[in-house]
This record gives sequence, C-alpha cells and structure tokens, in this order.
Amino acid sequence: MASALQNTDPEVHELIRLETQRQFDTLRLIASENYTSSAVLEASASVLTNKYSEGYAGKRYYQGQQYVDAIERLAIERACALFGADHANVQPYSGSPANLAVYFALLKPGDKVMGLGLDTGGHLTHGWGVSITGSYFTPVRYGLDPRTECLDYDAIRDLAKRERPKLLIAGITAYPRQLDFEAFASIAREVDAYLLADIAHLAGLVAGGAHPSPIPHADVVSTTTHKTLRGPRGGMLMCRKALRKAIDKAVFPGLQGGPHNHTTAAIAVALKEAASDEFKTYAHAVVANAKVLAEGLQAEGFRLITGGTDNHQIVMDVTPRGTTGKEFAQALELAGIVTNYNTVPNDPRKPFDPSGLRIGTAAVTSRGMGPDEMRRTARWFGEALEHRQNEEALRRIGDDVRALAAHFPPPGPYVAENTPL
Repeated sequence: MASALQNTDPEVHELIRLETQRQFDTLRLIASENYTSSAVLEASASVLTNKYSEGYAGKRYYQGQQYVDAIERLAIERACALFGADHANVQPYSGSPANLAVYFALLKPGDKVMGLGLDTGGHLTHGWGVSITGSYFTPVRYGLDPRTECLDYDAIRDLAKRERPKLLIAGITAYPRQLDFEAFASIAREVDAYLLADIAHLAGLVAGGAHPSPIPHADVVSTTTHKTLRGPRGGMLMCRKALRKAIDKAVFPGLQGGPHNHTTAAIAVALKEAASDEFKTYAHAVVANAKVLAEGLQAEGFRLITGGTDNHQIVMDVTPRGTTGKEFAQALELAGIVTNYNTVPNDPRKPFDPSGLRIGTAAVTSRGMGPDEMRRTARWFGEALEHRQNEEALRRIGDDVRALAAHFPPPGPYVAENTPL
C-alpha cells in the first residue's frame, strides 16, 4: 500500500526513496555522517514534533508537558550517567548553536577566544572570521607543528600566555589524532581561561571508551548528537555544577525558543544505546577500522596528514598524486565511495577546491564492516585515482562497491529490496 507521504507528495517521497537507495549502495566515508537505529528514527518521526515546550522540565510556559518533561529529564539523566557530567542541557538545536550558547553564557562581546584554526582542522564556531564567533569576539588561532602536523601543546601554551584568552577551545573537525584534554586544562588554568571541549566528532568514541574523556578537565563540553554518537541531528552541552544556571539561561531564553521534543526523545534513545556493551565494541571498532584503512591508503601511495590516525578520521593530501581534493572526491563518488574534499594544513589551494580529502569510518563500521573491507576500500581508492578521468572504469568500481555494500545492510529502516519500510 502507498504511504501517506507517497499519496500526499510523491515528489518528496521519491527523493527520499532515492536517498535511501544511495545510503544503501555506497560506502559513506564522510566523517560527520553515520546511520541511526530504527528506534532513533522512530522517536525522531513521532508526534512529539506536534508539541511546543518553551522552558525547562517543571518550568514551562505551556500546559500539557507531563510527558515531554519526563522525556527531557530522561535524556539529561542518561547524558550525565554516560559521560559522568554534573549537568547536561539537551535542548541545543545543533552543535553550532550549542557553541554559541557557551560564548553567550561565559563571555562579553570582544572577549578573546582561542581555538584551532579552520585551515588546520578546527571548526567555524571556534572563532573563524566568517562565523559570528569570529565577528563578535576577538579570535586567537593556534595551529599545528609544521613538521609533525600535530598539535604542539608548548606552542599553544606560549600563545595563550601572550594573548590571555577568556575562552580556550579544545576541539576539531578535521584532525586525526587524540586530544590531550588534561594539557588543555593546564593551559587554561595558567591563563585563567574557561576551557570548552568541543567533542562533536568524538562523542561516540568518548562514550565508548575509545578516546579520553574531557569531562574531568573542561568547564563546558559541547557536542552534536549524531556523528560517532549515532543519534539524531541535534546538540548537547555538559558543564560543571557552578555553570549550570548560566549555560541553561544562554540556551533558553538566550538563543532559542521551544526545544525540538522529537529530537530530545531521539537523543534519549541514542544515549541509552550508547551505554550498552555493544556500543563500546562499536566505538573501538571505528578506531581500529580507521587505522587499517589508513595503513591501506599509505600502501597505495597516499600521503596522510600526521602520518596516520588515532580516531575515526583520516585527512589526506592528494596533490602529490597529481589531482585535487575536489576532483578526486567527485571521481570517488562515481565509484560509489562518498567522501568530502577538505583543506590540509597550510593549504595553498582555495577551500572550495582544496588539496585534500577527509575520511571517516563511523558509518561503514555501523554496517558491520571490518579490517578486510577497509583494506579492500583502500585498494579501490588506488584504482579510482588511476582511472579518475575514466567514467566507465569508475562505474565498474562502483558495481563492486555496491556488491560489497549489499552484504552489510545498514542499521535502520533498510530491507533486502533496498527500500524503506
């Protein structure tokens, strides 16, 4: 029988069907993407989207909140238990609003914020010029050691002592090594700065014990709830008790109106899943797969930034192989392998046509792929590079990719016919 969506809007229904097919058929190696469970999707699509709930549990501006309050309290309790946090706010709409709430809670316009530069693996919201965080506040940017392409904590300390930021940010969006949150905390204490740990990419690894936790060290921790955490598209803040009121007030009424209750419910489900032993196994497998894939790519002759990975990410410079990040990403997509082109440290090329690619293993690991599939994927990268200007050859690789993908159905509403339930 036709679904309600198919009857009401066949165009949107068909586009969703095609996207479902694409997610089934391809190897999704974009580091910020993943697959949620059917339970998370069910909560996201629930009648909670019909409910408005400005305020916080027990202190709402609308009646009829008894069930919404229970759901939000459940999400908060699960976040605090999973990460060991004093307090959690699960209302931010996404990671960028979550970070902005931290600025609003702790800073005044013009205060200095110090974060990793976007061009060396940081995020727009860590004080980059085109972001409000680099326009309303004074940005100070640390970079990487030009020799190792890794964070140099001594250099970060020296810069912090010179600039005396009010907020120090430990966070990445394209950096393949672990973050030393203890070292960042030491630097923040020396200059009397707040420490914000942005673990949007790392939250699932932290929850599963595959990356050190910032909770004992940071004043505030921000994160998205998707990526490695495998939840819905949302955001979350965790903080010390002393900052609870300031953080909550900054989220609402400071930046947002009513929370998205269907997302809050889906976050609660994802946090329950992340507390399981199966999720811990998953988190460690993500890192193991990234290491194997990195080794395979190096064997194919690709240059990896920092020489490898400690987390779910790989950043590679493809210009030594005679191509650009954008050209190679487009060739790979024809071969059924989906990545994103990305700048590399000190990239001489423009961001829309940079030198590199960013790769992540969270989604393929969610499908149950392991070391053998990672080695095979690395070989496909080599073949795609060789045939990058031969569309027919790339599509033949895509046939092989699709055959492999069929053996590893994703979690969520995918069935043998490759169509949503």
